[in-house]
Amino acid sequence: MIQAFYSAAVGAQQQMRSMDVHANNISNVNTYGFKAQMPAFQTLMYGMLDGANGNQLPRGSGSALAMTGSDFSSGPLEQTGRDLDYAIVGDGFFALHDPVSGEISFTRDGSFTLAPFQVQQTDDSAQATADNGTQEPTVETRYYLSDGEGRQVLGTDGYPIEVTDLSADLPVGVFSIQYQDGLERAGGERFLMNDKNGSVWMSTAKLQRGCLESSNADLATELTGVIEAQRSYSYALKMVTTADEVETTVNDLANG
Repeated sequence: MIQAFYSAAVGAQQQMRSMDVHANNISNVNTYGFKAQMPAFQTLMYGMLDGANGNQLPRGSGSALAMTGSDFSSGPLEQTGRDLDYAIVGDGFFALHDPVSGEISFTRDGSFTLAPFQVQQTDDSAQATADNGTQEPTVETRYYLSDGEGRQVLGTDGYPIEVTDLSADLPVGVFSIQYQDGLERAGGERFLMNDKNGSVWMSTAKLQRGCLESSNADLATELTGVIEAQRSYSYALKMVTTADEVETTVNDLANG
């Protein structure tokens, strides 16, 4: 089989993956805090390589989707009038703490809510009573600012925000990440850091209460990307058909 068949088949498969990325962006065009993904391609085996039997493998084997980067540019702000909605004006992320696993994740979605958490009393008298075995430790219900999925929003001091008065200004923290490239998507418009993302510090960005940041996915841009991927896919399939026809002609001539 000639090399063009394999290059075209790989190209068609990778264009399908590109369409999946654009389709996901389109489906989240109305999702608060969503950051659009950008497909990036790289060439496959563009240089000559030595095969197992000493023969050189042919140059050019098509391209593949190497990665899907994230566009962290800010989306437009939308007024909601809700006291627990926050939008970041500038660079930065909200930090979310999972009290069960201890995981820290970051998001631009500021649609928060109040959630009750059971907190065990840690005062000396309660601990002494618990040690004597005459009474269980006292458990108190406190309300914290949450993302609605069991994670607590961290404040400017780096600790979960306990809410006792909704009318008061809540010290919601905004955190800057040194290197945003390579942040791992964790679902629910959340991102996780790894070693190459560097350090985290308090951002100087301002908060706007009663607002939410809309998705930064542009519908026109994504539809254009879908059309480009569809055209590339159709061209790759035509190349597959042409390569097959050439191979058939060569075989017919050889057998004739």
